[in-house]
Amino acid sequence: MSRWPTLLLSLALLSGPAHAHDVSHDQRLPTIGPAADFTLTSQDRTPVTLRDLRGKVVAVAFIFASCADICPMLTDNMARVKTKLGGTFGSEIVFVTITVDPERDTPEVLKQYAGSFGADLKGWSFLTGDPAIVHEVGRKYGVIARKTAKGDIDHTLLTSLVDPNGMLRVQYLGAGFDLEEFRSDLLSLLE
Repeated sequence: MSRWPTLLLSLALLSGPAHAHDVSHDQRLPTIGPAADFTLTSQDRTPVTLRDLRGKVVAVAFIFASCADICPMLTDNMARVKTKLGGTFGSEIVFVTITVDPERDTPEVLKQYAGSFGADLKGWSFLTGDPAIVHEVGRKYGVIARKTAKGDIDHTLLTSLVDPNGMLRVQYLGAGFDLEEFRSDLLSLLE
């Protein structure tokens, strides 16, 4: 087994802004700092910036459409939480999923990927863009991605919550985080 995924995860944890979510529900979520702004292209070929989403709670995740294991699990988990958010989804809480494979994940590919999970595109954008810009956005969120010899992408899997003022509040590592806690944290950032 390759040591690369372990090394990649270790480097990401040491080099990025990632902070594990260990705050009790009785405390406010900590403010990590200003979330990195970006301008990327949506599945509908429209520009999306984090700045345009001010006033809403934003969950930012990183995947690639041809991933066969953990990325679909993360997207499915987010889709399940979206359903439990009811009317707040889209109007007060939005999801942004950014590819780590912009060379292959065109807007059309991302639109098809979104459709396979029943993503509500009124409140969920799937973003791509120039590879250098996408890589830089990922780096600013603590995501490191590297192509493997087989053409897959090894990457850190972080989901970040950004409050309505554009402040990064918490990051979840992996796809197996507690979905009820995730939903509760999204809602608590509305207050």
